[in-house]
Amino acid sequence: MLDGRRKSSRAMASRLPDGNEQNLQHFVNQSTWDPVPVQRRIVERMLPLIGPVGWVIDDVSVPKDGRMSARAAPQYCGALGKRANCQVAVSVHAATDTASCPLQWRLFLPQESDTVRQSLARIPADVTHREKWRLALDMLDTLVGWGMRPPAVVADAAYGTNAQLRRALAERGLAYVLAVRGDVTAHPFDAEPEAPARNGPVGCWPQPRYRQTAPSVAALAADLGPGTFSVVTWCNGSQGEVRSRFAAVRVCPAGKAVERPIKAAASAEQSWWDGVLPDCWLLVEWPADAKAPTDYWLSNLPADTPIADLVRLAKVRWRIKRDYRELKHGLGLDHFEGRSWPGWHHHVTLVTAAHAFLTEQRLSQKRPDRSHPLPSPRHPPGHPEVLDRHLHHPSPTPAQRVTLKAKIETDLTESY
Repeated sequence: MLDGRRKSSRAMASRLPDGNEQNLQHFVNQSTWDPVPVQRRIVERMLPLIGPVGWVIDDVSVPKDGRMSARAAPQYCGALGKRANCQVAVSVHAATDTASCPLQWRLFLPQESDTVRQSLARIPADVTHREKWRLALDMLDTLVGWGMRPPAVVADAAYGTNAQLRRALAERGLAYVLAVRGDVTAHPFDAEPEAPARNGPVGCWPQPRYRQTAPSVAALAADLGPGTFSVVTWCNGSQGEVRSRFAAVRVCPAGKAVERPIKAAASAEQSWWDGVLPDCWLLVEWPADAKAPTDYWLSNLPADTPIADLVRLAKVRWRIKRDYRELKHGLGLDHFEGRSWPGWHHHVTLVTAAHAFLTEQRLSQKRPDRSHPLPSPRHPPGHPEVLDRHLHHPSPTPAQRVTLKAKIETDLTESY
């Protein structure tokens, strides 16, 4: 959090009067301290403070020049918008309209892994390739094991289109609002499976099934017509209320990935499946200046959930983009220069702790009456001397404090 753009060990040590680059590098990259208790303490501290409306699954890519860093490999890099050599980390964030904080991180290992480089990077032998959606489930299971449970799980279409993830969340009893691509198929809510008449006295009875091919959610949304959509406001932005047009209808998601496990479970339990697929919400956004619907979400929230709640959860992902900007540009998430597996986890844990501190400071300025252990009792949380002490700035003269306070608030609140 000191001045200076680069947050590597060498750059940070050079900015400290008693900085020791070797000790700092050893602490981050080589020491054996366990980051898990630190991560758990951050989660226990931040969840009650933020009061999230949902937990957001997302991933971030960090371009790398060499191939020796832990799990660096040629793959799609979102930071560059093309396939490149990079690291990809999956993360879970607690988010609300006013604040958010990372809770867990997992490094993604591509299938084309080199065992020699994996050993040099000190990656444990039992850590192998797992799909990103499985890494997200692992993190959710870890957090639930710590006694934390998400009010709802939110993710973009890269995760929500996966029927296996939706089923796994439902099996865990977790509510979700997941974006999906427009080509995901679903039956209308009023469609019912039908069994054809038995052809003669010999043979098995035909099982019920949907007689019409399931249309895409884009086709279902287009059939709703513009009059079905209503304007919904989900947050207040810097330029006023943020709103768009939405419609929510009940549908039955279809496809082999949906049907096979349901049929297998029913057949194992009662040797028969009635062909009925579970229903859920389909949320559709159709902006006023668009010629057709643009975005789609599936949600297993109760049938009486107001559309405003669905929209608020679907749109809460915007906070995570802000998180990544702050984590990268302000706190050095992508500035780690080590190559080891433990070092990467140490680094992201320390970056998460710094981000949690800044989030506390921002929230304490918005809630001046809340008791807080960090600021000095001589000053309110937003006082310049309090921020000066935590950010290691020399105490300014009284004439400089107004300018300094404005600069700090801009750096910590708006620039990221």
